[in-house]
Amino acid sequence: MNNSETILKIARKTIETESKAIGNLAHLLDEDFTLTVNKILKSKGRVVITGIGKSAIIATKIVATLNSTGTPAIFMHAGDAIHGDLGTIQDDDVVICISKSGSTPEIKMLVPLIKRGNNLLIGMTGNTKSFLAQYADYVLNTYIEKEACPNNLAPTTSTTAQLVMGDALAICLLELKGFSSKDFAKYHPGGSLGKRLYLTVEDIVQTNMKPQVDVDTDIRKVIVEISEKMLGVSAVVNKGRLIGVVTDGDIRRMLNKYENINGLTAKDVMTLAPKTIETDKLAIKALELMQDNGISQLLAVDKGEYKGVVHLHNLINEGIL
Repeated sequence: MNNSETILKIARKTIETESKAIGNLAHLLDEDFTLTVNKILKSKGRVVITGIGKSAIIATKIVATLNSTGTPAIFMHAGDAIHGDLGTIQDDDVVICISKSGSTPEIKMLVPLIKRGNNLLIGMTGNTKSFLAQYADYVLNTYIEKEACPNNLAPTTSTTAQLVMGDALAICLLELKGFSSKDFAKYHPGGSLGKRLYLTVEDIVQTNMKPQVDVDTDIRKVIVEISEKMLGVSAVVNKGRLIGVVTDGDIRRMLNKYENINGLTAKDVMTLAPKTIETDKLAIKALELMQDNGISQLLAVDKGEYKGVVHLHNLINEGIL
């Protein structure tokens, strides 16, 4: 077996091992999971998630997912908690403690302190007979048969199972809260994801030049307008109302058709009933219309009044495509 085949064999075995463990998680879900979800839904506080080692890293990811989907959450490192950070936990908070073994020294020291504060404690562990499982109010079972590591030591499959269980928890809370795409946009205002959810056509056209000519504008001036505004198109308007459009493609076809362009005006070459989009529509909708119609620009209108042009390059520059 050559080096390439060996690498692929190891990679496939790793993925298959973790995939099998994730599939088994569905069978481990029980009433403790539903009670956990309902308790968090009814809680007036936050979800405090704690762990140590690789479980702490997973805890930070679950916290991020909960926060971004409308469930207030905060991370507390288990090691730091027993050295002063236990004050992070407030009276109404629900605490989730993540530990594969559920019996590390830090967990054995932390759990009684949490219980003393009368907070609801959720244990996420792969050992339902562990110290954590015995003292937790509810247990989220993340049992795995083995790690993907050939020595069965490095946290691999176990941390994947923890992450997936956290995702299941977050999505249940999201759906039961009726968390919508608009809510999602509120928590994700930056980056391409946020822009897909809130950036409108009006936001884009305001930054573009606004090419337009009258129906009787000489064709040479139409060409200049298209060239100067650099959007490959010019609207043809009459008292602000959109009549048609002249594209750079229309200009090329005109030059092939006419040897003499003297006397030609916008109305002689324009396309009637151009593709348009309302300014209050999301920019992602503009992209969908362009893709459906095989075009690279749309004329933006507000109740039929011409407002500007949104170009495919705008959407690319905004990171929407």
